[in-house]
Amino acid sequence: MKRFLSIVILLVISIPFNLVFSQNQNESNLCIGHYYTEEQAKNVIENLKLQYQTKDEWLQRAEIIRQGILRGSDLVPFPEKKPLNPRYSATRKYDGYSVQNVAIESLPGVFVTGSLYLPEKQDGKIPGILNTHGHWPKQEDYGRFREDAQKRCAALAKMGAVVYSIDMVGYGEMADWGWEHKHPLALKQQLWNSIRALDFLLSLENVDPERVAVTGASGGATQAFLLTAVDDRIKVTVPVVQISAHFFGGCVCESGMPIHKSNQHQTNNVEIAALAAPRPMLLVSDGADWTKNTPEVEFPHIQYIYGLMGVENKVKNVHLPEEGHGYELPKRRAVYPFLAKHLKLNLAAISDENGEISEEKIVVEPYEMLKVFSEANPRPDYAVLKNDNVKW
Repeated sequence: MKRFLSIVILLVISIPFNLVFSQNQNESNLCIGHYYTEEQAKNVIENLKLQYQTKDEWLQRAEIIRQGILRGSDLVPFPEKKPLNPRYSATRKYDGYSVQNVAIESLPGVFVTGSLYLPEKQDGKIPGILNTHGHWPKQEDYGRFREDAQKRCAALAKMGAVVYSIDMVGYGEMADWGWEHKHPLALKQQLWNSIRALDFLLSLENVDPERVAVTGASGGATQAFLLTAVDDRIKVTVPVVQISAHFFGGCVCESGMPIHKSNQHQTNNVEIAALAAPRPMLLVSDGADWTKNTPEVEFPHIQYIYGLMGVENKVKNVHLPEEGHGYELPKRRAVYPFLAKHLKLNLAAISDENGEISEEKIVVEPYEMLKVFSEANPRPDYAVLKNDNVKW
């Protein structure tokens, strides 16, 4: 069986990437949820490792995977990039940072809502960080409005970064209007929104294009590694509690379109995450979800690929076996120093007198305060209010 898998994978890798013409939009090409058993996934990883043993072999494989994501999400060719037309709310100032809600038009009339966190001091060019959130659906513990999301955005701003935190498709104000998250094209819409959110970050005159990062947990980590895979403007990436060899994401926004498999190739989220190489990446994993095997399965394979690229030391794994699924403080304490190192941020700005990371003076705002549109700042009449009304 292993020999058969090796032959199949070798044949796939030998196909030039320009032959990956199209994806079949059908269930047979979808890799959903717990697609493999843990043992099957381990065998697949072992066989993949045999098939690219040089940098050039990996780069050929990487381009096949990258084209598979873009074609599988129906983003070839890219839609025309129209003006973003950002809409801003009033600014709230806090200790060491400020918050201003911003919506951008990823497509005409499609408003991606979010919040922009800015450092108090902005001297010269500074880093930009895109923050993506996962599937926490309860409004009292919801998306980018969650305490952990607000705290990490504010903390990173206090450290000296511009941070843009965006809503997933069908979350936040978009959900209030009529957008659905579990929509057949959610993956396409969400990946495009991430690309356009990155466009917005880079449009800000004080953002250094050489110091741009993305981070998110769970489904937000999926957004982070997919964006990193297809957009080399991301220079540092931190996917938290998501990269798995056997679990492909359980939501349509992660696996509802054929980005992992076509008639010419098949991949997994481990290889997709490895497309970040040679850019710095931190994987944060825990002991209570599908990342429990990361130190033994996923991370060694990604580190192997980084080694082929000559930068094995640029990928790290922090495994927290006693932690569960989320972006809680222990995970943030692992992430802040990594981003501080690679983006040249000031970690001391969130450290107490003992040198310990502290988020004590960060204000967690209520849901209504984080909305972009209001009576004072009304939503435009031409706004698209449902997924099916998008004009690509």
